[in-house]
Order: sequence, then C-alpha cells, then structure tokens
Amino acid sequence: MDAIIRKYAEPREERSTKEMKEMSEEAGVVVKVSGPLVVARGLPRPKMYDLVKVGKDRLMGEIIELRGDRASIQVYEETAGVGPGDEVISTGEPLSVELGPGLLTSIYDGVQRPLDKIRDKYGNFVVRGVEEPGLDRNRRWHFQPLVKEGDEVSPGDVLGVVQETPVIQHRIMVPVGVEGRVVHIAEGEHTVTEDIAVIETSRGEMPVQMMQRWPVRKPRLYAEKLAPYEPLVTGQRIVDTFFPVAKGGTACVPGPFGSGKTVLQHAIAKWANAQIVVFVGCGERGNEMTDVLLEFPELTDPYSGQPLMLRTVLIANTSNMPVAAREASVYTGITIAEYFRDMGYHVALQADSTSRWAEALREISGRLEEMPGEEGYPAYLGTRLAAFYERAGRVICLGKDRREGSVTAIGSVSPPGGDLSEPVTQATLRVVKVFWGLEDRLAFARHFPAINWLNSYSLYMDKTKEYWSEAVDPTFGDMREEAMEILQREAELQEIVRLVGIEALSDEERLVLETARSIREDFLQQNAFDEADAFTSLEKQFRLLRIILAFHHWAKDRLEAGENISDILRHPVREEIARAKFIPEAELERLDRLEARMRQGEEALAGDKGED
Repeated sequence: MDAIIRKYAEPREERSTKEMKEMSEEAGVVVKVSGPLVVARGLPRPKMYDLVKVGKDRLMGEIIELRGDRASIQVYEETAGVGPGDEVISTGEPLSVELGPGLLTSIYDGVQRPLDKIRDKYGNFVVRGVEEPGLDRNRRWHFQPLVKEGDEVSPGDVLGVVQETPVIQHRIMVPVGVEGRVVHIAEGEHTVTEDIAVIETSRGEMPVQMMQRWPVRKPRLYAEKLAPYEPLVTGQRIVDTFFPVAKGGTACVPGPFGSGKTVLQHAIAKWANAQIVVFVGCGERGNEMTDVLLEFPELTDPYSGQPLMLRTVLIANTSNMPVAAREASVYTGITIAEYFRDMGYHVALQADSTSRWAEALREISGRLEEMPGEEGYPAYLGTRLAAFYERAGRVICLGKDRREGSVTAIGSVSPPGGDLSEPVTQATLRVVKVFWGLEDRLAFARHFPAINWLNSYSLYMDKTKEYWSEAVDPTFGDMREEAMEILQREAELQEIVRLVGIEALSDEERLVLETARSIREDFLQQNAFDEADAFTSLEKQFRLLRIILAFHHWAKDRLEAGENISDILRHPVREEIARAKFIPEAELERLDRLEARMRQGEEALAGDKGED
C-alpha cells in the first residue's frame, strides 16, 4: 500500500518563486483562437492538463493537447477580445480544487470559484478573469486535535476535527504523501492556510494545514474497494422497492424534456439517507439552477431538522456559462465527493446532466479537429464516462482506523427527443448498474416519479434483497417480484383490451388489471407536496405493498368461492388502501389494523367502512 501511495500521490515537483518568475518572463503567445479553444506557442515546459492564464485578463485555461511547441488550451471563460500575440502564462500545476472546512453550504462554479462571494464583489455576472479562492482565507475554525505530539501518523489518519456545520464534523486528515511522527500540533482557532501541525518525515519536517489541494482529474486514493450492499434509501417507493441503488453504486436517469429528471434529482438530494450531498448542475438551464439555488437553502433536512444546505455543496454551471467549464464541473464535483468519502461519510453525487457535459466534449473535440465518432461525439466519449462513474464506490479509506465511506453517483441524461439509442445514453448504460427510464407520457398524466417500471432495471437487487431481509422483512424481496409480475401481466392484458375490449377477459384477468392499477396509483405514484407521501420509509413501503397484495390474494380466494368480480371490487377496503399512502410514518399501526380487518372477511370490512 505504501508503494502505491508513493507512486500515485507523490506531489509534482514544486517550482520556486524564481522559476515561476522565469516562466512568466518566458511566457508563450497566442497563435490561434477558436471559441473556447486557444492555441499557444512557446510555453516553457508545458505538460498535459497544466493550468494556464491567457491574455491580459488572465483567463483560466487548461492544456488539453500538445503538438510540438504548440499547446491547445481549453479556456473556462469567454474568449472575446483574445487574439494572436496575447501572452499565455503556465502555472505549472494541473486544475485542482481546495479541500477543507468551508466547502459545505458553498455555491461554486465549475472551477470552484465561490459564486456568492463573486456576486457580493462584482455583481450578478461573473467578471472575466476574476480569481477567488475556493475556501475563505479569513474565516477561523476551531481545530480540536485527536492525536498528540510523538504519535506516528500515515496518510489518511485523522489529526483532528472541526465542527464545520451543526450537523457535519469535518475531519482533518494527514495529506497523501506525508508520513511520520507528530512533533507539533496546535489546538485553537485557525484559518485554512495556517499550520495546525508539523510532522517529521523521512524528507524532513513538513507543516500541515487544514486545507489540501487535489488535481480534479486524478481519483483520490483509498485502501480497499468493497462491493455495495446497503441501499441508498431515497424515500421514493418505485426507486427503493423496485429499482434500488446501493450506497457506492451508480445510476442513470435518462428521459426527454419535461419528464421530471431534475425533479427526481431534487427529491433524492432532499430525502436520501446520504450524509453529504454534492449537486452538480452541468449545463442546465439557468431557471432550473435558480430554483436549486433558491430552494435548497430553504429546505429542511428531514433527518436533522436543520437546513439541508448544512450538508450540501452546490456546483452551478448553467448553459449560458462558457462551454469548457462544463467539462471541469463534473470532475470538481466528484473530487469534493471523494474528499468527504475519505472522512468516512456516505456521499450522494448528482450530476444534472451528463448530456451537456458530453456536448462540451464534442464541441472541444471538433475545434481540435479530432476524428469524430458516432453523432459527432469524440471516440473517447465512452472512456471518459466510464472513468467518471468508476470514481464512485464503497471503500475502506486510508488511515489506521479503516473507516468506511462511499460515493453514490447519479447522473441524468437528456437524450434528444427522448431517443435512448443515442450515444451518451448507451455509453452510460454500459457502465452504470441502475437505469431509471423516465417517460414524458407518465409525466403528462401527472404520474410522478415518471419512471417506466417495464424498461427500468437495477443490478443491485440481489445485494439489497439481503439488506431488506435483515432490516425490514424476509418476504420483502418476494413481494417485490410478485408485484412486478402483476405489472408485466397488466401490459400484456392491455394489448388484448385495446383489440377486443375488457369483456373478453376472465374475472381473474380483470382482477390482475385492478391490482396493477392499485400498485401504480396507490404505491408507485407519489405526491411531493404532501408531507406524509413525499417520503416513505422502507418499513412503510413494505406495509403498503403487503396490504395491496393481501387484497389481491383475498380477492382471488373470493373469486374461487364463486363471488362476482364487481362485488369484490366495490368493497370499501379498496378506498382505504388508496388513502393508506397518506398515513403518517408515526401511525403505521393503522395499516396493520386495516390488513387485520381485511383478513377477517367481508362482514368485518363492511362494518368498518369509513374508519381511519
């Protein structure tokens, strides 16, 4: 493990102030400008993905191609006014993010510039070339050490903690590449750039601050990767019961315009039992990101009762922002998510939408004059998508305590015209294990979440079934399979009804249709504006599904006893089942009483009409 850390985490050679000055004096010059793509010549010692400053406004850019003495640079800002002969200065470092106390509650752009601070200083529009650090340099945090002088520490060990928000404790970890004995550690109020500890290593004494920097394109290290098994409980019944995603898993949410991708992402961000939420708005419309920026600070965390923003990081890169910054935004988001994962937290990363990110790749690739792949996307589209989703996972973190953390990556896809055969959707489906296929037909019918239960799937079913058996009930998985069979059978019967009418069906088949309708309307459909229905615990999901299937079995028995299907379907219990999803979590015993009365028979049902 030590060899791996040394191999992949050794910091790049530090360049002295003198060297940086010499590099500035030897700055390259612009020879070509093509939208966000700038070609420069004469850069001193350029390297792939080095960060550069372009023109008199010092626009931020990144080297993405080297051909001889020419470097192609994607600029993360508007390039109007940049022309041949303008100066280009290399920083000698890759695009990196600042990691430390102050990330939570922050709103960043795609390259981790704090939008709230930029607004306060420059107004409502981002000024070109503006530079603001990702973490506040003036705010002081109370650092509480967990180790003492003389202790031996290694990468990932927790030196101490900072109470970043009332709900999240920020763990200050030994940086990767630093190992040795603590010779000094200071409790008290510190800024993120002040030394809080000094560690004696084989290379001499190294000061440690609360802030770390990490290149966004390089995955953060961990000790061991584990198989996901625990479901990420979202409170959305169709997700948790039928198509669950595990903590540390990956999911794809494709759907046409108006099908509710963003609404579903917002619901998961609010209700999922992840400890940290990182929401990346990648190329979305400005009004949608405005809703996020305005609503999230007002939302109440259902688990702590505190504002949801206290455990949330927002990254906003709207469609009117420079296209190149979209590509950086998802890497910025996943790096921040990995950092909180390394503390031992379970993180939900949501990218909305990866289609806009892929479009940015296509535009930059076209300006580089690369050979286009399918529908003009670059040939490496699938590789880039796979590399992004691969950074999700459940891991044993670095450090002696072997704490466990996870990053769950949920990306929405916006296929043109809802065509799921287009390259971005197909490349995504090859690497993710959960597919929530949204349909505008369901959304227009006011069925939310508008997930099609016939073409969606989850490859985490076997793993999460074991969790359900232990945490909820051993029969939960079997009930889910029975309900899915009824829904699939309904699709077959509806074809017959459309051809020859419902009169051609037997009573048993009509019962299947009615039960399937109950599953769709009384279980799968949720009202986000109803306090009791917006979130459903696994226990309530189990009881709701059990009572629907219990009525189905009871009705089959009555049919076999010779009763008329119309009389059975008129029983008052069906109305009570339809209202059951609005029963509060604190009153779930009402579901048990309803099921008990149903099992007592027809007379009890009629006598209890209207109760509850």
